[in-house]
Amino acid sequence: MNDTIIAESNEEQSEQTAKPIKKKLGNLRMIWASAKQYPKQILAAAIALVIAALATLSIPVTLRYVVDEGFSQNGGDIDSYFYALYGVTIILALATAARFYFVSWLGERVVADIRMQVHENLLRLAPRFFEENRPSEIASRMTSDTAIIEQVVGTTVSVALRNIILGLGGIITLFILAPKLTAGLLIGIPAVILPIVYIGRRLETISRTSQDRVADVGTIISETLGAMKIVQSFGQERREYERFGEKVDETFETAKKRIRLRAFLTSVVIGLIFGGIISLMWGGANAVSSGAMTGGTILSFVLVGGMVAGSFGALIEVYGDLVRGSGAAGRLAELLREIPEIAAPDNPITLPSPPRGQISFNNINFRYPTRPETLALKDFSLKVTPGETVAVVGPSGAGKSTLFQLAQRFYDPESGSVRLDGVSLPSTDPAEIRKRMAFVPQDTILFAASARDNLRYGNWNASDDQIWEAANQANATEFLETLTEGLNTFLGEDGARLSGGQRQRIAIARAILRDAPILLLDEATSALDAKSEKLVQDALDKLMLNRTTIVIAHRLATVRSADRIIVMEEGQIVEQGTHEQLNAANGLYASLAKLQFNQ
Repeated sequence: MNDTIIAESNEEQSEQTAKPIKKKLGNLRMIWASAKQYPKQILAAAIALVIAALATLSIPVTLRYVVDEGFSQNGGDIDSYFYALYGVTIILALATAARFYFVSWLGERVVADIRMQVHENLLRLAPRFFEENRPSEIASRMTSDTAIIEQVVGTTVSVALRNIILGLGGIITLFILAPKLTAGLLIGIPAVILPIVYIGRRLETISRTSQDRVADVGTIISETLGAMKIVQSFGQERREYERFGEKVDETFETAKKRIRLRAFLTSVVIGLIFGGIISLMWGGANAVSSGAMTGGTILSFVLVGGMVAGSFGALIEVYGDLVRGSGAAGRLAELLREIPEIAAPDNPITLPSPPRGQISFNNINFRYPTRPETLALKDFSLKVTPGETVAVVGPSGAGKSTLFQLAQRFYDPESGSVRLDGVSLPSTDPAEIRKRMAFVPQDTILFAASARDNLRYGNWNASDDQIWEAANQANATEFLETLTEGLNTFLGEDGARLSGGQRQRIAIARAILRDAPILLLDEATSALDAKSEKLVQDALDKLMLNRTTIVIAHRLATVRSADRIIVMEEGQIVEQGTHEQLNAANGLYASLAKLQFNQ
């Protein structure tokens, strides 16, 4: 289904230059691509809609006979006409209820599908995309824009189709009732259509801008709430309030422009339509006076004419909503059209089994997309043999963390290659690469979920016994047992209910549960006190047995026992050896050691 929507969106781009209205509403084809997956519901909604529209048109026609027969001197079987009115009313009520149910169902289902499809594509995108696009703005698209689409599918489209049927059916009925008067009515239709086309072009642009402003408001809310401790610590509440107020005012000003345009368009169209209807009523009244028309006919004509006028007036409102929906769909289509930079090839090479845990960097040159002027790694080469523990040290910005980014294939180097067990990373599936690695970041990321779910993120199928065993190895058992609901305890947004050291120990337990042949440790004990650090380091030492481990170290005390220490500076290896060898060399490592150990 996702591929279908992307294909529809791409076709839409090539056709958007055809006609103005088609161009403005072209993005709605993405919505149709999702909706057409449910033909039974569409058919049921369409049948109910047609029946409801025809029943609505039947009421004034039936009233014609009520007036002409019931108020005539000869009398007539007026009861039968009222029975007919009752019948039409019941049909109208049932058909309207069915239309509401199926159309609302479609609206909710389409929004759910689009959200899932966009989210699925986002999960495949490389980190570069999220460096260049704010996650909070993307979240706004997933909420506010999909809400607009839900309104379009669940209400606007139904109202549009209903009024189109009423309008066309009403015109046919008017021709049957009074051909000459109807011909006069149709003359004024171009005067209604032209303002829609002209003003609608400007309305689409303003609607898109309005949606962008709403997204900006959502971004600031998300950003401020996520950093509330910093905001309050530095006393910036007033500044954040004013910054938020500025965005709200910008949003309001943009919305006012959109409202003014829609109000002006509505007033022009309603004025033209009802002005025409009044003129036709005037002519109809003269026709009744002269005996050319009956009273029932003119009553029916006025009622149907009012329906036609109301239908065209409603279509003006509907058009504005459709334009907003098209803008929202276009913003979501942009996310769907994003192609993952990092993806498996058509025929990925299978990694060796059982895994050996060998990783090598060969003549790597790499720049981050957001910092193209700086080489993060320069002609970098490093081979880590199976079971070896390699520590990577150096000043901030030396390129240490970049090794982990490339090893997990979040990025591809400009030149050179990274190999896992002899296989070049771009030639295999990234998911398979990451299955063979367990990562403990320095800045622990926890989810707003239970302790159990955060722990088993390393192995979702882990049993409670396995979870407790991993927690025990990571020195996390003591505080986990004190949680009010044990493993079921909700940890808060990003683990807000835990201390920094507790959060890090959960991250370590998560890596233990991963049970991968390669460990990537980014100063995994940095947030622990001395006692906990020793216990966790003992657990890590056991975990590293028979596993390939790369440790990024800022505190050199944690890497003295490493098989090899790599010293990096400005994206290159400047020294390597054991702790004793590097100390004796009296180079960069020795100077760093003196600073830390006061040697």
